[in-house]
Amino acid sequence: MHQLVRSQLECIRPTSTAEREQLDDALAWVDSGAALCRVAKPARPTKHLVSYFPVVDGEYILLVDHKNAKLWLPPGGHVEPGEDPRTTVVRELDEELGLRAKEEEFAAPLMVTVTETVGLTSGHTDVSLWYPVQRSRSEALVFDRSEFHAVRWFHFSDVPLDRSDPNLGHFLAKLRAGA
Repeated sequence: MHQLVRSQLECIRPTSTAEREQLDDALAWVDSGAALCRVAKPARPTKHLVSYFPVVDGEYILLVDHKNAKLWLPPGGHVEPGEDPRTTVVRELDEELGLRAKEEEFAAPLMVTVTETVGLTSGHTDVSLWYPVQRSRSEALVFDRSEFHAVRWFHFSDVPLDRSDPNLGHFLAKLRAGA
């Protein structure tokens, strides 16, 4: 599992000092041999792996109004022990949005972030691999109402960055730059 995650991290090309620092942090964490996956909710171990899968259509991104975090976030989920983070994307796309995908659609993450969580279960660290998912805004969604108040497509210029993941603006800039 550690080598699989490391190989995906090695594909990321940072475009800022902050992104480079987060990538270095994630690589050091993986290389330390620490447990990578959450084994008990909400946060054991206190640092664990997440797969984010921002759904995009051109200059639009789908965000979820997350009940726990109290933020507009890209959809995502915790990587299960022994699970390829790309498998997490496939599983969670179906569970959270009712969308079907195949693992082969996700070669490598565009970015990794290391962030302290906020909201109802704050106080732990998510190491999040960001896998962009291309979908049409006209595709039907069936979202998980137990996790989200709502889902909504935002034009990149209208994303509520002040109420979202602190790295979302950088992610959008990387997408715009064709990374």
